[in-house]
Amino acid sequence: MATKQDAYSASDIQVLEGMEAVRKRPGMYIGGTDQRGIHQLIFEPVDNAIDEFMAGFSSRVDILVDREGVVTVTDDGRGIPVDKHKATGVSALETVMTTLHAGGKFGGKAYSVSSGLHGVGVSAVNALSEWLTVDVYRNKRHYTQKFAQGQPVSKLKSTALSESDEAKTGTVITFKPDIGIFGEISYEFSVLSQRFKEIAYLNKGFTVHFRNEWQAELFESEPQEVTYLFEGGIAEFVESLNKTRNPLHKKPVYIEKKIETTYVETALQWNDGFSESVFAFANTINNIDGGSHITGIRAAITRVLNDYGRKEKLIKEGEENLAGEDTRAGLAAIVSVKIPEPQFEGQTKRKLNNPEVRPHVEIVVAEALQMHLEDNPQDAKRIIEKCVVSQRARDAARKARELITRKNAMDTGALPGKLADCSDKNPENCELYIVEGDSAGGTAKMGRDRSNQAVLPLRGKILNVEKAREDKMLSHEEIKALIIAIGAGLGEDFDLAKLRYHRIIIMTDADVDGQHIRTLLLTFFFRNMFPLIANGHLYIAQPPLYKVTSGRKQRWIIDEADLEKQIAEFSGEGAKKSYSVQRYKGLGEMSAEQLWDTTLDPTSRTLLRVETQDAAMADELFSLLMGDVVPPRREFIESHALEADVDA
Repeated sequence: MATKQDAYSASDIQVLEGMEAVRKRPGMYIGGTDQRGIHQLIFEPVDNAIDEFMAGFSSRVDILVDREGVVTVTDDGRGIPVDKHKATGVSALETVMTTLHAGGKFGGKAYSVSSGLHGVGVSAVNALSEWLTVDVYRNKRHYTQKFAQGQPVSKLKSTALSESDEAKTGTVITFKPDIGIFGEISYEFSVLSQRFKEIAYLNKGFTVHFRNEWQAELFESEPQEVTYLFEGGIAEFVESLNKTRNPLHKKPVYIEKKIETTYVETALQWNDGFSESVFAFANTINNIDGGSHITGIRAAITRVLNDYGRKEKLIKEGEENLAGEDTRAGLAAIVSVKIPEPQFEGQTKRKLNNPEVRPHVEIVVAEALQMHLEDNPQDAKRIIEKCVVSQRARDAARKARELITRKNAMDTGALPGKLADCSDKNPENCELYIVEGDSAGGTAKMGRDRSNQAVLPLRGKILNVEKAREDKMLSHEEIKALIIAIGAGLGEDFDLAKLRYHRIIIMTDADVDGQHIRTLLLTFFFRNMFPLIANGHLYIAQPPLYKVTSGRKQRWIIDEADLEKQIAEFSGEGAKKSYSVQRYKGLGEMSAEQLWDTTLDPTSRTLLRVETQDAAMADELFSLLMGDVVPPRREFIESHALEADVDA
């Protein structure tokens, strides 16, 4: 009798190669098959255009998303080579488009610096497109070839350019994402344009033009269109980060310099706030977890400010040195390095590991900052005085932190009295609901699953941490309760390994006050517990606004659009059934059973995971909406007023 073991043979082993592997496991190559994955398809050929610019052969890239969702990326670089490739026997163009790990980025001859790493970019785009066309202009000729789902469907064709176009060079890649892979095709103009803006900042003198015609006809609107060109590069980037703050000195400290094979570009500008906004890039890739370049810039700033402060007696004898966190309070900075062989931690490139980059960055930053302080003594005085104030505030905050740490180290009896904890002690199974008000908190405590759902009700609105020093923040009772309940610390000391719940869920009312409380909480988490967001532990609950009842049928409705659909459905049934609509202004109006059915039950609830695709954009937005500077906030509100969905 054959056993299951006998039936398992070599014929069961599936070997996936090339384009087939990409189509079978797209997430391994572009991160997923959601909207973010579709955006990545656009970024890949744009990255190739950046590589041409960094090599000195391109000046602009044009991106078009047309009404049908077809994407066209055009650069004015050298054009993909079209001569026969020795290893594959077909043209270099076809090799690049159909072979993984093929490109001009490995040997170091075509590109000394590249934003790509694995050589799967444009070939993955080809594999995941319903169809793709490449047009190349070089050697006074126009070359074109068509592909479908990663495979060539035409030979490489060549025609002579007219005499007036003979000087034209570049590559045009046009593709339509495969709906069979992605299910639904959609593009987010704000996300795409922000990334293109970032690219332009990081490559001064490079023009990025983006036109989005997608769904313009559907919404009867004009196509969205932007052009970015920043001659000031990352110095302008830093100024944009500080536009909603009050800078302590007029112009950012800026320097660009090459040491050995590392090109370092950095810009720094302090403001009168308390948040650190330092962002690091390697070969234009945003390393959100930092790395050797962040270590280098921090070491340089701390050393130079202490040395200058001692020399000029701005730090008095007998006073301790400024700590790193003191020198970075209110600092907005960008550090961008371009290196031949970047070593990233993981496929997502979140952290740069090249050890040689740290001393190179430290030398360059120290030189620029020292020179600025010497040449601008008034700027130097304002910066160091601000750091000293931060140091004193840190001492007060340290005492508050120690109190919180001692409470965390004690048994569960030291947890906030208002916290209704769960019985399961495995953090992976547990979730914490942060609930607005005692009334809703009481209902949530009664309706929850006590085994793995904890509830922490908050009284009123928490402190706006964007405007507060850390010591003031840590003296706020509701914030202390949050920190103790979550158990992982905050700021640079935040430790995910100590997290008591792997799902932190904000659950507030759907009215304006509830939205404000949610925004205050998001500001707190973004500024003080960013790893929660970066690692996917923070969520927003979606309680219903309405209950529509018709006879024995009832439906819970999240928003106005769903309400209209449900009413239309009930109105269209039989002889237009009668129905009633109940509006829920707050969670406290629901019974415990209703709250479980709609918002707490894992089998039926809707949770939104809080994510940030661009930390610099999020930083700027939090500063804009929650900071002290009013005119930019007013301008933002006025320009977005028609988009707002405000509860009356």
